Amino acid sequence: MLNEFKAFIARGNVMDLAVGVIIGAAFSKIVDSVVNDLVMPIVGALTGGGFDFSNYFLPLSSNVTASTLAAAREQGAVFAYGNFITVLINFLILAWIIFLMIRGVNRVRTSMEKQEAAAAAPPPEDVQLLTEIRDLLKTRSSV
Repeated sequence: MLNEFKAFIARGNVMDLAVGVIIGAAFSKIVDSVVNDLVMPIVGALTGGGFDFSNYFLPLSSNVTASTLAAAREQGAVFAYGNFITVLINFLILAWIIFLMIRGVNRVRTSMEKQEAAAAAPPPEDVQLLTEIRDLLKTRSSV
């Protein structure tokens, strides 16, 4: 069983996945910062200032009287739709960036495949001879 586990871990797919998860977690923090520190202040400025989604909530209990989400959660159950909006914006930005990255990688891959196809080894000698014969027959038939 230990040998099977070693073989599983040593496969390239698992290591690639692990690296992707680690980079994704770090990238998620960057996107959170972009949304919270760059995008949301601009949205707040465009909508008249002070527009902060993080404290938007609906109390689900009559005991909740606080004006901030943190204090309201201490008082009882709340429907924190402001947090959801912020997470949704995070997701959309992250999805857009990933889309652009995959699009770029696909373009690079396509151009590399075209270059490899162009630089492919010449055909075997018999194929070259047959091609020359075909070309000669074409020129004779057109004369």
